[in-house]
Amino acid sequence: MEDNQKKAVNFTIVPDDDTSVARVYSNFCSIQHSPFDFTLTFCDMQPIGEREVQAAQANEVLRAPVRARMVVPVQVIPGLIAALQENFRLYQESYGPPKGTLH
Repeated sequence: MEDNQKKAVNFTIVPDDDTSVARVYSNFCSIQHSPFDFTLTFCDMQPIGEREVQAAQANEVLRAPVRARMVVPVQVIPGLIAALQENFRLYQESYGPPKGTLH
């Protein structure tokens, strides 16, 4: 084989399970997009108190603490959606539909 010819290699990418990377809990996700990527902002929405309710009534906004922000190229989105749908289908087969509400 000549040096300028490329050989096709098939492989699967898997996460390198580095246990030093923190697992972050989120129960709210805000999504925005640009022509190039999607930004997923994950928040931890805790039960709100009277002070937060009053502030939200005044300006109609309730702020949730941001825990992580992920920027995903547009090209990845179809695969991400398909993976979420497949994993949710498998979840429901194992556990049934989600029960209750978060708040």
